[in-house]
Amino acid sequence: MRYSTKFAVGSLFAFAFAVSSASAGGLTVDLANGENIYNNGKEDTGVPACSGCHMPDGMGSDDLGTPRLAGQIFQFIAKQLQDYADDKREDTTMYIMNSNAKGLTAQERLDVSAYIAEWQHDRETVDKSVSDLNTLRANGVEVGETYLGKSIVNHGIGEKSVAACRSCHDYNGRGVEPMFPMIGQQKYTYLVAQMKKWRDGSRANDPQAVMRNVAKNMSDEDINNVAAYLSTKEASPYSLGNSRLPARHVPYKH
Repeated sequence: MRYSTKFAVGSLFAFAFAVSSASAGGLTVDLANGENIYNNGKEDTGVPACSGCHMPDGMGSDDLGTPRLAGQIFQFIAKQLQDYADDKREDTTMYIMNSNAKGLTAQERLDVSAYIAEWQHDRETVDKSVSDLNTLRANGVEVGETYLGKSIVNHGIGEKSVAACRSCHDYNGRGVEPMFPMIGQQKYTYLVAQMKKWRDGSRANDPQAVMRNVAKNMSDEDINNVAAYLSTKEASPYSLGNSRLPARHVPYKH
């Protein structure tokens, strides 16, 4: 559902690590302003439209190496923008996110984060936008095997002390508020790049070094396999044998 009026954002447990001004009773965001920033940027501070890199539908681009944002968890997006603004995370893909985040006020970063989080496509739209692994292979990109990635996502790699992805990101990477983002049907090239950054320590804004500890024992092959599975696997709101929806995250409209 898309809104143009202000609304209160709840579920802010453990949100202090992202935005220090968050209050226990929730905070107010303007989704219309967030939509304007996403589509048009902010001219007076030179911030370009988010849609230019993350695409008009918010589904990201394997060619550009940019992630899917549509439907991502609000607190996670807000934390990333705050970390870019504070230089706790460095954009080494497009080399613009640090300056972009600095060009937005704290409130504007919340507004665009909330707009992105509330942006739910229908399942058909999402499925059409997933990474095309065959095309990536044809273009010379190293692509892993989905069946091998499935094993790591669900069970980890015991002999390497690599934890299962689902232990934090839940079933098929659907994400868990407030800390663990949706990684199911995230862009393949983005997943690979970020896991390698976690592994070499060039990205280090993960709370309690969770991702760095996981990725440090993964080979390139392991990373490619995980990314192949997650990028193409439906981040279903339902897990096997469980018809109950999580309290928050739903990756597409029903």
